[in-house]
Amino acid sequence: MKTKLAVIDYGMGNLRSVSKAFEACGAEVNLITSPEQMGDATGLVLPGVGALGDCIDGLRACNLIDLVKGWISEDRPFFGVCLGFQALYDYSEEGSVDGLGIFPGQVKRFQLPPEYKVPHMGWNAATFLDPSDSIVDGLVSEVDQFYFVHSYFVAPENEDSSFFRSDYGGPFTSGIKRGNCVATQFHPEKSQKKGLQLYQNFLKVVENAK
Repeated sequence: MKTKLAVIDYGMGNLRSVSKAFEACGAEVNLITSPEQMGDATGLVLPGVGALGDCIDGLRACNLIDLVKGWISEDRPFFGVCLGFQALYDYSEEGSVDGLGIFPGQVKRFQLPPEYKVPHMGWNAATFLDPSDSIVDGLVSEVDQFYFVHSYFVAPENEDSSFFRSDYGGPFTSGIKRGNCVATQFHPEKSQKKGLQLYQNFLKVVENAK
């Protein structure tokens, strides 16, 4: 029986590529535009590209903010991608907007020397806080490369909470894992074999949480 995922469709984002990647990993994917469409999905995915303010407005218009907050507070399996990662924090310098405030911290714009182009775009490695964690089974810390496209990065209030760390003109948090909540600044769906491995690992998190 396939793992059932709900992918949030709030009017923007990389829905098709994220959905197709999870389907390639064996999941059954349902796009939802309201809480009532969750059905019997046991995993929730928040993808996103673009501006954080539009993301929050879209979630609010679809009445999905309480669903996301409640889902994560209950430690149910959640995966946030790019904006879906940034949206979990208190505040973003991008448009001076409030995020969902699920985790303490801010989203800041890269301030880098001229030799570093912004947005940060392309392949970059990630260091894992705990290489033995099942979420990174089959992946190699500090070696495997993932695909990034972003001008803003998450600065958690507690930097020790970062699970994935990357470097672009200096270290930054490129992802977290809090219980069954996983979120990454990079795009697993654009990261070829290594990204699909991460998605497959998340599907195991979903199955184990039932």
